[in-house]
Amino acid sequence: MTNFQNNKISFSLNGRKIEQEIPSSMLLIDLIRDQLKLKGTKPGCLEGECGACTVLVDGLAINSCLYPAINIHGKTVTTIEGLSGGKNALDEVQQSMVNHGAVQCGFCTSGVVMAIKSFQEQCNRNNHKPERNEIKKSLEGNICRCTGYVKIIDAVEALF
Repeated sequence: MTNFQNNKISFSLNGRKIEQEIPSSMLLIDLIRDQLKLKGTKPGCLEGECGACTVLVDGLAINSCLYPAINIHGKTVTTIEGLSGGKNALDEVQQSMVNHGAVQCGFCTSGVVMAIKSFQEQCNRNNHKPERNEIKKSLEGNICRCTGYVKIIDAVEALF
């Protein structure tokens, strides 16, 4: 008989310290959506192909549907809910997406925004203004069936 034990983890989630007991096999998307009740992170393909579940772990975009939740112990996790500036203010990435009409059905939007946020922060850290082809490359892990990507790329370009 296999003994499945729970593990206590602590981490920062959207600026709040969290302590949680989880099974070793739990995936980050399940922790976020089912235990912590944050529904902005979307389960898409559940195979790491579509990017709808993208969140930031220590500033890097990851597919939460593949990421073991136990690995966030001691780390900082940011979901789409953690980007806003409070009082209904949007993050500049979110505002740029709105300004450029880069959202349609919205299912992929939270994952796309999180991927863009990670890319933006990396570029800013390196004082780098990306070329359009670099922006396209940064979005390769996110599938959007509605927009055709042009407006999304325009929204990212406007950030720099």
